[in-house]
Amino acid sequence: MKINRSLLRRKKAQPSYLTENVSEDLIRLENLVKIYDTGAIKVLGLKKINLTIKRGEFVAIMGQSGSGKSTLMNILGCLDRPSLGHYYLDGVDTAELSPNELSDIRNRKIGFVFQSFNLISRTSALKNVEIPMIYARRSKRERRKRALLLLEKVGLGKRFEHMPNELSGGQRQRVAIARALANEPPLILADEPTGNLDTASSIEIMEIFSELHREGATVVVVTHEENIAAFTHRIIRFQDGKVISDERNPHPTVTGHENHMEGLYRSQERKKGEMTDAD
Repeated sequence: MKINRSLLRRKKAQPSYLTENVSEDLIRLENLVKIYDTGAIKVLGLKKINLTIKRGEFVAIMGQSGSGKSTLMNILGCLDRPSLGHYYLDGVDTAELSPNELSDIRNRKIGFVFQSFNLISRTSALKNVEIPMIYARRSKRERRKRALLLLEKVGLGKRFEHMPNELSGGQRQRVAIARALANEPPLILADEPTGNLDTASSIEIMEIFSELHREGATVVVVTHEENIAAFTHRIIRFQDGKVISDERNPHPTVTGHENHMEGLYRSQERKKGEMTDAD
């Protein structure tokens, strides 16, 4: 008798560090310190930071150059490690993870949006959005279907074949946002996302982040612009490597535009939760 070996294969269990721990705060920093050793001197980039960001928050991290906000961003994005203290992401202590595990975390749990877009220049908008899903080993058909949906949602459905140099700055940043959402990460990190954009494009980008927040995403924006931070619901200010204020924004900027992100971000999980509650 011929045995179908595919039926004997068991689906590989997902590592515990990639499991979403919904009962935990999404971000928790405990006595976090970053020291830069230049050889001659040691510079304290971050000084005993204690900070918690809950799921679904829309947060701005503000500060002038040298304040420590970019250092913090690199640590939150698992691009750098703290010298002392702990960074818990989704309940997992990142200090205990190997470089390969941190790479998995960046691909599955964090969506990055950079000031300079970081798109591959000779690759279409569609292929740029597909890249995180390639590393997540999703099928070609699934990648294309989701990438097209994401580009449609950010207003670029008819430009999916365009190269980055054929798009405006605002359009390139929308491709970057679509790419950040590819694997439905619980955390969106945006580092000066409007720094290279004009006022109108900046507002459009912040509207998208606001819509994503309303859909349940946790969005953290690093910026030095007050009008950009005004869109968020919580503003944390840094100076000389320390948190000098952490305040709720009682009146976030609202433009009143239609929510184009509705039903996109983690919608299936929410629907399941609502059905369970109804039962």
